[in-house]
This record gives sequence, C-alpha cells and structure tokens, in this order.
Amino acid sequence: MFFRRSTRQNAPQQVQGEQTVSASTSMPALELESVSVFTELPEGGHRRILKDVSLRFMAKRTAVLGLNGSGKSTLLGLFNGLTHPDEGIVRVNGVDTLEAPSRGSKGAGSHTGSQGAFEGVGMLFAQPEAQLIMPTVAEDIDLSLRRAAAVEGSALSGEQRRERIRELLRERGIERLVDQSVFTLSGGEKQLVALTSVLAARPQILLLDEPTTLLDLRNRARLLKHLESLDQMLVLSTHDLDLAASCDEAVIIHDGRLLAQGDAAQLVQQYRTWCAEGFPNEGATIEDASENADAAGGAHER
Repeated sequence: MFFRRSTRQNAPQQVQGEQTVSASTSMPALELESVSVFTELPEGGHRRILKDVSLRFMAKRTAVLGLNGSGKSTLLGLFNGLTHPDEGIVRVNGVDTLEAPSRGSKGAGSHTGSQGAFEGVGMLFAQPEAQLIMPTVAEDIDLSLRRAAAVEGSALSGEQRRERIRELLRERGIERLVDQSVFTLSGGEKQLVALTSVLAARPQILLLDEPTTLLDLRNRARLLKHLESLDQMLVLSTHDLDLAASCDEAVIIHDGRLLAQGDAAQLVQQYRTWCAEGFPNEGATIEDASENADAAGGAHER
C-alpha cells in the first residue's frame, strides 16, 4: 500500500543545472535558507554535514532521498530542534527556529498565537524505542497529552485524558494495548503506539525518519494505512523508493548538498539512475562540488 497522489496541480518548476527549485510564491510550511551544519571531529577541526542548503517544503507529502550518511536525518532534525544550523536560517510556518523555538521565547510574540517554531512539529523515528519512555502504552500517551496541555495553557482532567487515550488508540485499531507494557510490544505495535503518542500533541507537521525500515510487509502496510489517513503535512526520509514515488514531492540530498527537488515520481527515477551510474560530482568534496556547480551555472538560487 502506498499514498494516493495529490490531485492538486504541482507548482511550476525551475531547473538550474542539477537542481530543481519550486517556483511557487506561497508561504512555505518548512524552509531552509542557505543552511550549513558542521560536526566536530575527534582529531580536531570539523566536517560539513549539510552545505548551503536552501529549500521549501510545501507539498502535503514530501520524500527525502539520499544514500546513508548523505544528511537526510540531519535535515529533518533542523525542523524539530534536534539539530541547529551553524549557518543560515531555518523557518517553521514562517518562524525562525533560533529566534523563537518555543512559546514565550523572544521573537515568538510577533507571530500568530505566539507559537514557537517547534510546537507544531512531531517526529516519528525508525526505532520507536527511542521515544517510548513510559512503562505502559497509556502512560506514554498521557505524557504527550499533558505536555501538549502545558504548552497550550489548557488542562484535561484525569478522566478526560483516559478517554482521549482510548479514543486515540481506537483510531489506530490498537485499543487493546492500552494497559500493556511498552517493552512487550511487537515492532509494528511499537511504531503505531509511537505514532499515537506523537499525534496526541496535535502536530501540524509530522517528520518521519525512515519509518518503515524495521517493519515487515504486514506492519509496513498497517503504518502506511494510518499515515494515509492523516491531515498533517508529512516529510519523510526513506530508502523505500516505491513509497517515495507515491508522495507528492521529493528532494534528493547527496554529500550534504541539495541535488534536486520536484515531482516525486520523476525524481525517484532520476535517483535510481544516479545510484546506478553515479551522482553529479561523485567523489568531490562538498567544497569542490560547490565550486563545480557554480562554474556550471547550477548554484541553487536563493
């Protein structure tokens, strides 16, 4: 099972060298402007994980493609605070993530509802054990409900939270797990419970880091069925090319650089070709690739 492609008309595309840039002028939900991320090396110095990346995510479902170590997870982490830019600007719904990461932080007051950049963003990891932190399913979802209430300045009674927990689990078809220990769940059950906990906070945007990697075919189908039913904007990194092709849009990241952005089905075919025949500037350093792209007129327009 895959996503049903959106029937909306895709925005016109501008192709520059090896990069494709959306030409839409509508307000993006997620945006990077000349973003670079570095990591410190044990022997001293640093390495660039992302280099001068500028892009906008505006489609309902976007796939992020790239080889292992290309920078996909780092890119996703920029939109929920797991990663911070060393250079450039990250915006979520128009809010600069460094100026206003949370409600009440400096810079948040000028935006609608004084909402911080990360408060409308949820994330699902490939390994759900990393985010299931309470002993039972009900307690884990209850924690998300209480955190969301604290952020919104609202409150639910214990009874109201218990009913909401059952309702959320019922929507996922796993109400039977309400009192079960998270340590005894199967891999597919853990992923669905983690998804339920994330959705309990009512995010507007859902980031998914290789969500199907550890799932068998049955549990993969179950997860995709639930993701298909969501109204949230989805951005997912994946090696599942059939899943990626069913998204509305895709981006290709290679050696920390944005190579292309555009229609998902078309870019999946391009990605298959590059994987088989070699990527542009294969073997060049990030700095060399930048110089080559500029010389060829392929620099990403900002």
